[in-house]
Amino acid sequence: MRQSHSSVTDIEIIEDFSATARCDEGFLRVKRLRCRNRRADGSSSPVYRVDVVDRPRLDAVSVLVYRRGAAGLEVLTRMNLRPAAYFRKDQRDAMTVPDPGAGYLRVEEIVAGLLEPEDKGEEGLRRRAAEEVREEAGYAVRPEDIQLLGGSFFLAPGILSEKVFPSAVDVTDVKQEEPEGDGSPLEEGTLLQWRTLQEVLDACRRGDIPDAKTEVSLTRLLARLG
Repeated sequence: MRQSHSSVTDIEIIEDFSATARCDEGFLRVKRLRCRNRRADGSSSPVYRVDVVDRPRLDAVSVLVYRRGAAGLEVLTRMNLRPAAYFRKDQRDAMTVPDPGAGYLRVEEIVAGLLEPEDKGEEGLRRRAAEEVREEAGYAVRPEDIQLLGGSFFLAPGILSEKVFPSAVDVTDVKQEEPEGDGSPLEEGTLLQWRTLQEVLDACRRGDIPDAKTEVSLTRLLARLG
């Protein structure tokens, strides 16, 4: 996987088949439900609609890859193509708060990947995290090197069922190889870069890195390291 700047300048929509696609097919599955609240006194609320978005794999693991250098702790981030964020540019009129970054062709974030059915318990989390670090960052780390950073969290619990399990790994003095990636067009031109932890945290808080799992992982690692 290349680690240089990509020549990708746009994502072209070839077809929008939303109107004919089933909501229970595709990478994201939308459940459209009618629900009501049941109360302790036996009464119920009016019926209301609920949409729930699932992925083929329910949950994910994120990995904050860091090292100790002359400037202190440094964090590895990835610049990835993110179509959903990019297509916000087509909805500027719907933005209640102007978004100067609308048109996020790429989003900077940390290593992450979906948990597979065989990734059971803490052992499975560590194994999947180590595999994602090897595939996306090029560092061969052992599952036992993975540090779990506390409880999992929702990104958008109003609609997304997915939870993210945050973790970290210290790759100081570990040799980096060329990451193999997954070969998909979404990884075209992925850029890996090292920056100080404080620089990345500041970028999160300014909104330059608009990725929640990155900021959550940074603050949890800081709390752990004191």
